Amino acid sequence: MSEPQESGPASTGAPEGPAAAGATTPARGSARREFAIGLAATVAGAVALLASAGQTWATGAMAIPGPSAPVPIELAGTDIAPAASALGWASLAALGALLATRGWTRRAVGVLIVIFGAAAGYDLWRGTRPGALARAAGEQTTADGHLSTLDVAGQWPVLAAAGAAVLLAAGAVAAIRGAAWPGMGSRYDRHSAPSTARAGDPAELWKSLDSGTDPTLDPASDSAAPGRGATAPSGAPWHDRDADSADSKET
Repeated sequence: MSEPQESGPASTGAPEGPAAAGATTPARGSARREFAIGLAATVAGAVALLASAGQTWATGAMAIPGPSAPVPIELAGTDIAPAASALGWASLAALGALLATRGWTRRAVGVLIVIFGAAAGYDLWRGTRPGALARAAGEQTTADGHLSTLDVAGQWPVLAAAGAAVLLAAGAVAAIRGAAWPGMGSRYDRHSAPSTARAGDPAELWKSLDSGTDPTLDPASDSAAPGRGATAPSGAPWHDRDADSADSKET
């Protein structure tokens, strides 16, 4: 009869130890880059909306019957697309939410940014229609007349439209990939801090200091220090052994 052979632990085929840690490093670096790009894109889109909203988008003149001269008209971005500026400020507020949230909550913030970008784009498209421009020009003056000329400066509406598109793209990326991005202050979490640093390794000492851990403390020796309820090797408390030693010296 053959003796049964002992079998060792089954191998899962997954990398272990330093190899596994090294394999996750590129993924973490990629997630950080995606996070930084997403934040930068959100800022760029919001700033584009806000910067263009304060500029003059269209100029024209209202012809008045009689000998009066035509009344000049200037339309700013807030006159043509008033919601775009408000959505730019809302996108900046959402930027703080991207930094402070994680997981599915961050994905929800990404969906919200998508809505901001889409709404800003629609407001820009609606406000730059010829009929909408004529109505906005008529609201700028109380004189009775007809709009003789109206010239639109193309660079500012184009910049605002680009900002809305960037917000739309940045929000979509955050909604899809936001759960994998790192959270704000995760390096200072209690569970991520090493318990002790390896002696003689300056790199580990600096990592411990960065994470808020005192590398000079040894939890094992600290918990067994006299005066904190620790017991001697014989089983008696340290303070009892000290008292017995003092009595033996007196006798």
